[in-house]
Amino acid sequence: MAKGFSENFKVVSKGLATEDDKIIYAPHDVTISNFYRYEGMSDPQDNAILYLIETADGKKGMLIDAYGVDADAKISSFIKRVEDIQKETQNKDS
Repeated sequence: MAKGFSENFKVVSKGLATEDDKIIYAPHDVTISNFYRYEGMSDPQDNAILYLIETADGKKGMLIDAYGVDADAKISSFIKRVEDIQKETQNKDS
């Protein structure tokens, strides 16, 4: 996986979890290093957002959510509590 983002995260009642539920992270243990929004051409239900996440213990992975009306309330609530959210910008001259 590019840049090592290989973990598939999910949000559970206690926080952000690894796919196997072995580790749970609080919002202060998480950095969102980038995010991308995808919009469907004809169906608003095709809208999604991909978060690239790094944890305090060095895990790197992804979290996917719908956005808009179909967004998962648990994910939205968790993301709002994450303090370190970054968005890489692409330099158009390079």
